[in-house]
This record gives sequence, structure tokens and C-alpha cells, in this order.
Amino acid sequence: MKLHELHDNPGATKKAKRVARGPGSGKGKMAGRGIKGQKSRSGVAINAYEGGQMPLYQRLPKRGFNKPNRKKFAVVNLGLIAKFVEAGKIDASAEITEDALVASGLVRRKLDGVRVLAKGEVTTKLNIAVTGASRAAIDAVEKAGGKLTVAQDAAAA
Repeated sequence: MKLHELHDNPGATKKAKRVARGPGSGKGKMAGRGIKGQKSRSGVAINAYEGGQMPLYQRLPKRGFNKPNRKKFAVVNLGLIAKFVEAGKIDASAEITEDALVASGLVRRKLDGVRVLAKGEVTTKLNIAVTGASRAAIDAVEKAGGKLTVAQDAAAA
């Protein structure tokens, strides 16, 4: 077998019909587009139109709900707080507030508040005051001998 002997199976390829190439081609004059109208023009695609059939996006059921006034919290893990305390970026003896977390660079911005999650280990005694915290995070801090206080207005949200 040589490169010049390679060929496709008979009937595998078919030449494309060249439209608008005279009456003898069978697709001359209007090129099979009919007379006038939007769809006879070039550059027209009527998206999602299915010839009058109910379009797919309308046949599928609506799902879910996006709460317009939902709160967005900055999330911090306990392990990271412990790491910053060990590095000396956060003072463990004073109360760790949301402003202290922002000042240390652990949180970029507070958003609607800071929420503490329980990932990671806490060994030092910490006194943390934030907008929100998971039950596991509160238990982990108290187990280490510290205290994690959550603001009351966020507890309802």
C-alpha cells in the first residue's frame, strides 16, 4: 500500500450541491430559498424556532428559585485561623473579630458577614466573634477551651 493508492470507499464522499450557478444546475436563480422574506436573506438564523412546534426551552419545566435578598458570607475554616495565629498574624489573646480577620489578610472583605466552618484543627484557646458559624465549628472551638460567639441577627438568616 502506497500513499497514492489510498482512496475512500465508493459512495463515501459526495460533491456538495453548488447553489445559484444558473438554471441548468437545478438550484439557480433563488438558490432554493424561495421568494423574498427574512429567511431568504443571508446572515439570518432564527434561534430556537422549531417551525411552530413548542420550542425545547419552553417544553422543559422551570426549576429552582434564586432568593433575591440572600446573604453572601465570607467563609473561613478553623484550620486557617489556627495557622494565622501560629504565624503571629492574628493575636490569639485578644478577641478575634471580623475586622481582625480582614486586617490579617485571611479574609479579603466581610460581605454580609464572616462564617466560620469546622475544617481543620484548633489547639489554642481562641475567642472568636463572627456573624455565622457551623455547629461543628462552635463545638471544636469550645473543645479547645475557647469561645465562638455568633451575632444574633445572622442566626435568624
